[in-house]
Amino acid sequence: MEDDNTTHFGYKEVPTEDKVKHVAEVFHSVANKYDLMNDLMSMGVHRLWKRFTLHTSGVKRGAKVLDIAGGTGDLALKFSKLVGRTGQVVLADINASMLNVGRDRLTNEGITGNINYVQANAECLPFPDNTFDIITIAFGLRNVTDKDAALRSMFRILKPGGRLLILEFSKPSKWLAPIYDNYSFNLLPKIGKLFSGDEESYRYLAESIRMHPDQETMKSMMGDAGFERCDYHNMTAGIVALHSGYKF
Repeated sequence: MEDDNTTHFGYKEVPTEDKVKHVAEVFHSVANKYDLMNDLMSMGVHRLWKRFTLHTSGVKRGAKVLDIAGGTGDLALKFSKLVGRTGQVVLADINASMLNVGRDRLTNEGITGNINYVQANAECLPFPDNTFDIITIAFGLRNVTDKDAALRSMFRILKPGGRLLILEFSKPSKWLAPIYDNYSFNLLPKIGKLFSGDEESYRYLAESIRMHPDQETMKSMMGDAGFERCDYHNMTAGIVALHSGYKF
């Protein structure tokens, strides 16, 4: 049971101040194989989930976009092309290894003029109030220690009329849950060991998904942080949900 001094790291209880360090170790470990592992973990379906997120965002030329926990930069790459020369994209991640992989990838793709990179903690984002038109966080919120603080921080820096999109693993339909659990806890760690030599990091990833709030709880948390018109769209029978909320 959590108290003010402890929090969960997967299924383990750890001191609250240590969770950031433990999560950092996981993502330092997987950074260079992260894109490959996403393909293996989702059988390529994560690309469709992200494509739907991009379409839902409705990003226009000239927009200012923040992609939190943007890691290897796949969303930021697409946003950079959508906002054009007059827009701006900020790729933010708390983990230096992930941020470096994203920077190298986008630089190799020739994306330089309208993108910036910031190492930042989602709980206390280092941007002025009312800065961004769109904020996205894909598969990152479940790793944040204080999710309520992160949501309030995102709300603060979003412009009035702006929108937050949270793409995250969620709670699948009951019929799928046993199959999904068997895959996550038996097969996924073995895949991690085979391709990256790191079984424990992928066991944590599976556990962190189970500890993340379900769809309705996440929707309520967004409302508590100030967002309006909060809603979500389930994908792949609820394995993933795209949450949306506006600041008015």
